[in-house]
Amino acid sequence: MDINKDILWRVYLVYFGVLLFGLAIVGKIVYIQLKEGEELAEKAFTQELQVFNIEANRGNILASDGSLLATSVPIFEVRFDASNPAISSATFNAKVDSMAQGLSKILNKPARDIKSDLIKARKKGNRYLLISRKTTYDQLKQIRKLPVFREGKNRGGLITIQKTQRAHPFNELAARTIGYVIKEENLFVGLEGSFTEILNGSDGKQVMRRINQGDWIPIHDENEVEPIDGLDLVTTLDVRLQDVAENALLKTLLENRAFQGCAVVMEVKTGKIRANANLRYDSVDGTYKEIYNYSIGESIEPGSTFKLASILAALEDKKVKLTDSLVTGDGYTSYYNRGMQDVHKIGNGRITVRDAFEFSSNVGISKIINNAYKDEPSKFINRLYSFNLNTPLDLEIQGEGKPNIKNPSNKKTWYGTSLPWMSIGYELTVTPMITLTLYNSIANDGVMVKPYFVTDIMEGGVSKKHFEIQVLNPKVVSESTLLSARSLLEGVVERGTGKIIFKDCPYKVAGKTGTAQIAVQGKYNKKNYNATFVGYFPADNPVYSCIVVVNNPSAGKYYGGSVAAPIFKEIADNIFATSISLELANTQPIDSITNAFVKRPLHFKDLSMIYNSLNIPFLDSMGDEEWVVTMQKKGMTEFNAVRFSGKTVPNVKGMKAKDAVYLLENMGIGITLSGRGVVRSQSINSGSSITPNMRINLELSNI
Repeated sequence: MDINKDILWRVYLVYFGVLLFGLAIVGKIVYIQLKEGEELAEKAFTQELQVFNIEANRGNILASDGSLLATSVPIFEVRFDASNPAISSATFNAKVDSMAQGLSKILNKPARDIKSDLIKARKKGNRYLLISRKTTYDQLKQIRKLPVFREGKNRGGLITIQKTQRAHPFNELAARTIGYVIKEENLFVGLEGSFTEILNGSDGKQVMRRINQGDWIPIHDENEVEPIDGLDLVTTLDVRLQDVAENALLKTLLENRAFQGCAVVMEVKTGKIRANANLRYDSVDGTYKEIYNYSIGESIEPGSTFKLASILAALEDKKVKLTDSLVTGDGYTSYYNRGMQDVHKIGNGRITVRDAFEFSSNVGISKIINNAYKDEPSKFINRLYSFNLNTPLDLEIQGEGKPNIKNPSNKKTWYGTSLPWMSIGYELTVTPMITLTLYNSIANDGVMVKPYFVTDIMEGGVSKKHFEIQVLNPKVVSESTLLSARSLLEGVVERGTGKIIFKDCPYKVAGKTGTAQIAVQGKYNKKNYNATFVGYFPADNPVYSCIVVVNNPSAGKYYGGSVAAPIFKEIADNIFATSISLELANTQPIDSITNAFVKRPLHFKDLSMIYNSLNIPFLDSMGDEEWVVTMQKKGMTEFNAVRFSGKTVPNVKGMKAKDAVYLLENMGIGITLSGRGVVRSQSINSGSSITPNMRINLELSNI
């Protein structure tokens, strides 16, 4: 009995304990319901629902003609509510093959894998199956036509989440200037980075509900707060010129196995950057890419192109005249036992100041500056500062390299050799863009304008802010110095180091070659160079300035005149061949024309209209013929007919492309054109018999 009582006592004890525990639970439930119920319910609700930001469409970046350089395109994340109660098992099983086949064709994925994923999701009750993370709008339209999906979100389980992706319609063209933004890495590059707040717009808001597996889905088809799209940027860039500059630069980099280079085209009067090509060798895949903005970001020793600044200082301070003579001897001198030499002896060893500049004599320029300023070097430095060479340009694009023109007041960096070496572009650094800005000021009658990349901030096609021309220095040098400088720069091309490359050029160029050794680990060598050409054209009425820098060419050539100048010329040739304004700038005033002659055949109606509009008299000896050449007769222009038999291939060399195409097509000959301009060569010789289905290739010239 004592044992039974003991067991019974223990049972009662356990029962009583359980009863107390149960009462405690009931009490806690009552307490929660009465005291904490509302708070906990609200907390649970907020954990199930959450407000997400809806990213606004980023504004477009446009070229000067309105072409899209960067734009935001819609990209959709597509998901499937496989456990949607509105989709019966019978419907799902009957349509799953069609769904998988359709998705396979649209997304280019195996149908077997897609079907397997759909079936697994259905069995597991997955209400948020990922179909495709990056779906284009065209793909989405096709998906919406597939079985089940065509029923929409509520009845077909199709869930779409719109996002945006940055696209560049011209691919890598001006990629570094356009730039990019990677917020996670705090990278804000190019115009995208500098104007990111303006381009961003305002994000919208959307309420989403958490479902199984922690995924979130929108609870409404519409957003609670609609996003406001960002504003657009209109740039100064000319797509065609940018393409020309990049292709010309790329060709030379490949030919000379260079590391990197840049080619910049600026509008003289305004400072608008029409092209900014920057290419660097990428060792990963062995190609050249726009991965570094060399023209803006790299502050380099400019070498001989800096001789313009030196000669401007000497002329402005009236230290020399262009006709002054100096002795360069065999092209060697020394300062404090440090030797300086020219590439070769110039003339008989006694040359003028003009010769020293036009033939880029290191010895000559250094002697001019050293003799003029050795007792007051700070005066030379202050004159350089007056040319705005020691301050950044404060461009719209971040990452501008800082110029460094040292001062004699800093005894730690100033040496006895500093003055002569700085005079020829060493022991100082400036960016290629700063060098171009100085040369552009000479072309612009001494007015230094700030280079810029953006003309307008637009909203809905209407300008919200227009960027005006900014004058950095209203008069860099006096009129007399300016005229001398322009004469010197023209002389470089006509007689000096730029003569060969610009021989027989149909327009006038002014500029300066530059070849600078690159210091490697603090020492100069005969292997590492920067080759440069900078100038403007047409020289007698400047419209564009341009700088080309080729860094570290390694195929044998490294002089600015043989490496960089050909790029400049190719860019200028293309601009000249396609720009009416340059052709007009390169001709006489209309009221001074008395006779005009054309040697290549032109269409009579076109030529007679031109002569009549210019009030130029001519003799008409045409008869009923369509084509004409001109010749002089009794002090007047006579139109003489050109007759084509129609049985043999005509000679169309020298004809405009439009005229050549018109003539040949009327003879039943098919045409393939390459290039632009006038006909330089034809694949079938003139005089050949015309045959059925004949086709001729015409190669056009850029000049």
